[in-house]
Amino acid sequence: MPIDFELTDEQRLVRQTAREFVEAEIAPHIRGWDERGEVHPEVFEKLGALGFLGAPIPEQYGGAGADYISFALLCEELERGDTAFRVVQSVHVGLNSLALLQWGTEAQRQRWLVPQARGEKLATFALTEPGVGTDAAALASTARRVDGGYLLNGQKIWISLADLADHFLVFASVDRARKHRGVTAFLLERGMRGLTTGTLHGKLGIRAGNTGLVNLDNVEVPAEHRIGDEGEGFLIAMSAIDQGRYTVAAGAVGLAQACLDASLRYAHERQTFGEEIGRHQLVKQMIANMAKGIEIGRLLVWLKNHGRRNTRETSVAKWHATEHSVQAALDAIQIHGANGYSNEFPVERYLRNSKAAVIYEGTSQLHTLIQADYALGYREDRPLRCEPWPAQGFERT
Repeated sequence: MPIDFELTDEQRLVRQTAREFVEAEIAPHIRGWDERGEVHPEVFEKLGALGFLGAPIPEQYGGAGADYISFALLCEELERGDTAFRVVQSVHVGLNSLALLQWGTEAQRQRWLVPQARGEKLATFALTEPGVGTDAAALASTARRVDGGYLLNGQKIWISLADLADHFLVFASVDRARKHRGVTAFLLERGMRGLTTGTLHGKLGIRAGNTGLVNLDNVEVPAEHRIGDEGEGFLIAMSAIDQGRYTVAAGAVGLAQACLDASLRYAHERQTFGEEIGRHQLVKQMIANMAKGIEIGRLLVWLKNHGRRNTRETSVAKWHATEHSVQAALDAIQIHGANGYSNEFPVERYLRNSKAAVIYEGTSQLHTLIQADYALGYREDRPLRCEPWPAQGFERT
């Protein structure tokens, strides 16, 4: 299928609306919010009012029915404002809502997905544990069968929106001896007895976003809260992470673009040796590398917009875009010189924020191994029991 890189009128409108939102609601305040570690959930409510919290969800489930390029542009623009606001798109939409759309029953979609897509409820995704990150099959959290449902115990960590979310897509094992085949997915609601949350402090970056713990202490979960079948949780988690990686990749393109924008401004304003620093060849080299990496990242991200599973392509996009955003932030600070070391300029925040994305949704080292295994023929994508719900304009298979 040929790829058309020309934006549609609808896609341009999404980009412009998101950009105007960032300029009005985030840009004037973010330096202070970041410095003080303040989280402002009222901004999330405004995102919901604009339909952003259900952007790629079909209209029949309360969403905007946007395609994946529109969703990517939204993530890109929000991260140009600050990573904390793209993270909401990643966990609420990418990791939770799209998983419900793909794997939930019709009753589950109506109960949880519709209010999430409308922005009435905030959702998150709880997989990582104190002793489990990349090795997601080794979950210590357990789900014991009891009359009418399950009893969940365990702890999750590094959970975005932990203290703000209404809904939690939680993964626990019904049989740890079966490793990934024992992992099962559940949708929990705030207020369930035994479910408590807490905030993590002292983060390097994304200080305007909430990150925390989710504690499960004999949480009684009705059977109808199970998403998919017993033992399908690992498949659900991996398919959700495919979606999450897409949002992270798109956001990283936005962060690199923010680094380039700031560097271009400074390169024109700052003078040394009687001319703009943008005239100096080695500054041009850093500018050129930023621009090149952004265009490559953007093209990789847009490959998803064809209604097909794209685990391999999204892995490449996430790997490239996040690594490039770190380098772009480093170069932006270098271009700014001593000023880049101060929060008087935004590039030091960009660097702090960029580092998280080369860790979450699969470390760069994991993506290196994934791509090597594809190239060597050790890995191939097999059809899921439940095929991904495609972009608008395609029928679900």
